[in-house]
Parts: sequence; C-alpha cells; structure tokens
Amino acid sequence: MSSQAEYDVVVIGGGCVGMASAYKLNLRFPHLKIAELEKEDRLAAHQTGRNSGVIHSGLYYKPGSYKAKNCVDGRRELVSFCKEHDVAHDVCGKIIVATDEKELPHMNRVFNNGLQNGVEGIEKINAQQIKDIEPFCTGIEGIWVPCTGIVDYVGLTNKLAEIIEQKFTGSKVFTGHEVTAFEKQDGHTLIVTKKQNFKTKHLISCTGLFSDRMAKADGVDPKMQIVGFRGDYYDLTEKGMHKVRNLIYPVPNPEFPFLGVHFTRMIQHGVECGPNAVFTFKREGYGKTDFDLKDTLQALSYGGTWKLFFKHWRFGLDEYKRAFSKKLFLERLQRLIPSLEMDDITPGRAGVRAMALDASGNMIDDFKIEYSGNAIHVLNAPSPAATASLAIGTAVMEMAEKHFQIH
Repeated sequence: MSSQAEYDVVVIGGGCVGMASAYKLNLRFPHLKIAELEKEDRLAAHQTGRNSGVIHSGLYYKPGSYKAKNCVDGRRELVSFCKEHDVAHDVCGKIIVATDEKELPHMNRVFNNGLQNGVEGIEKINAQQIKDIEPFCTGIEGIWVPCTGIVDYVGLTNKLAEIIEQKFTGSKVFTGHEVTAFEKQDGHTLIVTKKQNFKTKHLISCTGLFSDRMAKADGVDPKMQIVGFRGDYYDLTEKGMHKVRNLIYPVPNPEFPFLGVHFTRMIQHGVECGPNAVFTFKREGYGKTDFDLKDTLQALSYGGTWKLFFKHWRFGLDEYKRAFSKKLFLERLQRLIPSLEMDDITPGRAGVRAMALDASGNMIDDFKIEYSGNAIHVLNAPSPAATASLAIGTAVMEMAEKHFQIH
C-alpha cells in the first residue's frame, strides 16, 4: 500500500516551466503546501536540459501573441533572476544573417516584428558589419540583436527548486515520482505515482512531451496531440572553435516553425551547431534509432500527423537525409560559415521538441494553457518557453488565483 501525502496544490513536471509555476505560486501564496513532482531522478532532464540554452529576444513572434509578450517580459525577468541568484548566463548578443536576396523580405518582417514587440537595441547590419561581429561568417545583410544571450537552464531550474525548499517550509520537490493515474475523490484529486500517492485540491500539469496524455488522464480533451521532433546537434571541434564568437542564426524559413540550423556558444563550454528537425519514433528518444511502440502508434494513427507530413514532405525528406549525413549537415552550416570543414564538426547531443498538432495537421504555434475542473494544463509551451518560463509561471499563478479561488 503506497503512502499518501496531502498538499494544497501539486505541480507535475520538473522542467523550467513547471518549476517556475511552482515558484510563482509559492511567492504569491507562501502559506500553501505545494508539491512539485518530477518523474526522473533529476530536474530539467528533457526539453529544458536539451535545448540550445539561448535567452531569446522576442523578435520572431507575431506581435500581440502570448509568445511575443511572454518572451520579452520573461527574458527581462530571467536575466534579472540570474543576476540576483548567480545562475550562469551571458547576454552576448546574436546576429541573424541573410545569405540570399530571397531571404531579405522575411528578414525585414522579423526586424519589424522585433520593433513592434519592444525588443531593445536591434539594428540592421551590412555585410562588413557581419564580418566585424563574426569574422568567419558571410552574409549580405543581417540583424544585430544585442539582448539575446545564453544561460544554464538546468542551473535555473535547480535554483528555483532550491529557493522553494529553503524559503517555503510547507512545499517540497519530489524527483523520481512518475505519475501513473488520477482518481477524483470528493472535490480532490488523488495523484498516483510509483512511489507514493498525493491528495490535492488543485493540480497543475507542465509535462511537455506528455502534456496531451496527462490532460486525457485527467479527463480533459486537449483538442490537439503532441508529436515529437528530434533535433540533432554537432559540436565544433577544437580546430573549428575559433570560427564562432557567440550566436549566428539564419533567417528562418517562414513556412516552418523551426529557426533553422544555427551556431550557439554554450554557457558551460564549446559551440553547438544545429538542430535539424526529424520525426521521432519515441517522445523522449534522443538516439537516431530509438523506438517506442505506443508513441509511434499514437503519432501515426493521428490524422493531423499525416496531414503535416503530406504538407511538408519535401522539407521532412531533406531533414532526414541530413540526420544521417554529416556531409549534408556540413553543407547547410557552410551557408553561414563557408570555411567550415568536415573535421571542424563532430556529432553532439540531441533533443526532442514537443510539437502540438491539431486534427488538420496545423502546428499550434502559440502557448496554450487551459483550466478545467480543479486543474490547469500547460498543453503547449514551444520555444521560447524556457526564456519565457518565469512569465509563463506568472500566467499560471494568475490563472490559479482566479479559477482555484485560493487566498
């Protein structure tokens, strides 16, 4: 018989969005007992710990969208938090580089989005200015984005957990507690995990790659499905390391939700190149041959997945080729740094993005947070969710205050 603990609120998901939500709830309601559950034996094990580690500026996103507002507000709050709590970060700036005349109209749209979104300090730069900032990079025009940076998101998540446990005596972070079921009991929810059960008045789910399944298990129809897309990275070798100073991005293809293969100096050490974007047969599958039968069947039995494939089959095919060919991956990187050679790059790590698709195969591009019964479900938190995590945490806290009627 599992032991049972009772809490006012249980937050599921130990990535930066879940931890930021728990942190903001604790700040607003310090008298509440709040539990934070993570299935792995450490925090930030998946999307939070396997992204590019970039502090995004907010210039890509549609003006007026949740993404735009939360990214700009969240970035400023994130940098301030990192300074106050000694989380490793560096606001080093980045360049977005156009290498072809055809990219200029969309580059200008991105720039104008940035102006409308209140992204400070951005300016257009010419080919020589690109060289001044990144001597090995070649482009015809670009955008200088001084407020972009890099950060240790795992360190951020662990710092939030540390503050919660040290400052709020009734709250606790539990790792190694995988949620297996929900049971409704007299206005409460019993959350069943493999180690113990948790009885709670209110539930908040921030479960990333499993947000749709967690919602369904709680009796909520998410009206979308998560499909995983793996992103592979290469690392610059010691020989190639000097060719990148900070961050170099291409002009993104407006047809796709990905920012394209880019160069990112990492806060710990080194430079990553990538990622690509390929359908994965396992939601948390970081190897090229990883496979999970349930994940695969669920993805391939969903009509929206096939509609996405048919819509973007040429892009998908090109991405798959690059996933298995270092030469093709290098050719893509050489658009930005022509002098890059085969022995300048070596295979690195991989991450998986949670792509939310509706039944028509459309990618749900904005943040999606819904309230139902005694629960809040963060159903979709794509990039720049890590940058925006503290702002998303505030939005979740405000939603909880309104709907949970907690005081």
